[in-house]
Amino acid sequence: MDLETLRQGNFTQLGQAITAWKGMVAELDTLKTAAWDDLKAKADKADWAGMNATVSREFITKTAGEFSDAHAQAKSIHDILNDTRDELVSYKEQLLQAIERGRKRNLTVTPIAGGGFTVTMLIHPDRAAKGHDVPDHSPQDAELLRDDVQRILNRATESDRTAATVLRTLVDQAEVGFSGAEYGDRDSAIDAIRKAEEAARIIQEKGDEMSPEEFQRLNGLLASYRNDPLFQEKFATQLGPKATLEFWADLSSPDSTKDLTRTQLNQLGDFQKNMGLVLGGATQSDSPAMRQWENDMVRLSGEQYNTRNGRVWGFQIMSNLMRTGDYDDQFLNKYGKELVATEKEMRIPDRYWNQQPQPKMNFIGDDEFGRDPMSGFLTALSNSPDAATDFFNAKEPHDNAQWVLKDRPYFDDSPLDDGPNEARDAAGKAMFAAVSGVSDPKDPNAEFQPHTPEQREAMKHSLGILAGMGNDFPPELRDDMALAMGNHGDWVHEAMSDPVSRHELDSGQLMEVSKQVSRNRDAYGELVTQMHSAVVADIYAEKAHPEDSLDRAGRTIGFLEEARYQATNDEKGEKLADASWEKTGRYHVIGGLVTPWHPAGDAAQRVVDMVTSKMLEDEQTKINGQATADHQETYSRRTQELQQIADIWYGQNQEWAEDPAHEGYSQDHGVYKQIGEAANDGNKKAEGVAGVQ
Repeated sequence: MDLETLRQGNFTQLGQAITAWKGMVAELDTLKTAAWDDLKAKADKADWAGMNATVSREFITKTAGEFSDAHAQAKSIHDILNDTRDELVSYKEQLLQAIERGRKRNLTVTPIAGGGFTVTMLIHPDRAAKGHDVPDHSPQDAELLRDDVQRILNRATESDRTAATVLRTLVDQAEVGFSGAEYGDRDSAIDAIRKAEEAARIIQEKGDEMSPEEFQRLNGLLASYRNDPLFQEKFATQLGPKATLEFWADLSSPDSTKDLTRTQLNQLGDFQKNMGLVLGGATQSDSPAMRQWENDMVRLSGEQYNTRNGRVWGFQIMSNLMRTGDYDDQFLNKYGKELVATEKEMRIPDRYWNQQPQPKMNFIGDDEFGRDPMSGFLTALSNSPDAATDFFNAKEPHDNAQWVLKDRPYFDDSPLDDGPNEARDAAGKAMFAAVSGVSDPKDPNAEFQPHTPEQREAMKHSLGILAGMGNDFPPELRDDMALAMGNHGDWVHEAMSDPVSRHELDSGQLMEVSKQVSRNRDAYGELVTQMHSAVVADIYAEKAHPEDSLDRAGRTIGFLEEARYQATNDEKGEKLADASWEKTGRYHVIGGLVTPWHPAGDAAQRVVDMVTSKMLEDEQTKINGQATADHQETYSRRTQELQQIADIWYGQNQEWAEDPAHEGYSQDHGVYKQIGEAANDGNKKAEGVAGVQ
């Protein structure tokens, strides 16, 4: 900013713009509040069905989010403009004061061509009016005035330039709509950009040869700004995708010239998490630079990179950085499509990924070396449920779900071959996210939302694939499928309670999958817990024909019993039940409800917990130490479970049950008889379904 621009600056129009933005912020705040507290709240409570339960509610939720983002962006623009205007007004006042101080010493500041200025005498003593003395000044006075004016102009220029940088960067975050990035002043925003440039520069200039102090500085920057949108985007784009991959390949090599990996080993896990969070957030930006970054990263991940003692694939590197962070859905699906295509082209991808020697590329925990890129990618999908749904539903150019659930040749990537395959376990978690829309089924704050048609399609597709595997069903997926069935409990309960009719979920597939889940005691416990939840939810919700919910409850219990019988008593060539059924001790239920299904909320949850815990403890005494049991023994042991569910039903429908027009539903006998007969019928029909597997 030159001398005359600041000295003659008129900030009236800027002030008017700030006032207009302030009004816009207030209006958007009103709209945001109305969108969330009125429109969205009513949509959440609406008893919609069919497409309205998914499309309309999803649209309203997205619209409410757009109002929030618009308000955040408008407030940031207002605050940055206001902050900059106040600073420029201050700098103008400082400039005028400096010029006036110079005048008192007979010095003046004059602009020159090219935007500069010069300090000269205001009145030469020889030209002063007769009898008029001009003030004296020293050469140092002229230098001080020059330096003061230059410092003020530099600061004003910096204020103006950084405001322009921040505003452009802020607006670029969203190609369409609003980004939601929020900054209370220009300084915090430009600080984030500068810190990102510093972090990227450390990697660009030093790489894995940085000192431990530089590494700690870098890690501190990533940790401090890992949730800052401007930092995320600037760091990723300045570093670039290729340099990102090359840096992690070098850092993973155990023979760094500075021995950084050894000296900072206990910090590498946190560093990996922080870098993943930063890069994931960066992909949420819609700036042209980030869109190019994503396209280049997908392409470069299919190439190999040299380390000091081997070669690694870009997919292996990037997938490890995906273990944390919320990556953009479109980016994840482009990346996943290329990863699946690469693995299919390899035909035996485990041989390529597990070539020796290879460095350890994952420092989060001690379970995996990080050589299997599918493990990190599937972990990223589980953190982004919408992306997981898209991935599991995609059948072109490849059936992704078929590949990761069934066809893919997994390999051991752990230091010791001592447990479940971590990549298969990640596949199960990603599958659950895909069918449920929930990242963590054990999150106490998880909220159940009506399933979209895409989530239901992912559930049907995954169920069909896993049912087709028969006894090759992966053990790592048992608990995840139990949770998935519980998340779709209303759908599953409907099919289990009437297995001979046609439903959207195939009853035969449900029987096969239930049987495979039941091969493990804890997974079976989870499945029972989930289906008890669905049964109780149905009892609470059914008001038009209460007798139907009691009948459905019995039939579903019978279905589950048949599945457990098939799993623990089938001696056709091998014993299906694993060793967990033979261990002594009490049942351990993996987790509670996936989500708050029940109209009665916590009251229903307590009922489910009571019924399930007593039933499972009794189930342990039934199975422990026994290899087989005939159907009659299996069915005769369910009395307590059925009676407790019948008591729940009676508590909800006592008035209906005591109506003389509804005979056969007395509290002490009739309801027990009704649910028992329903369970027997469920046993027989489920046995028929199991027989066709």
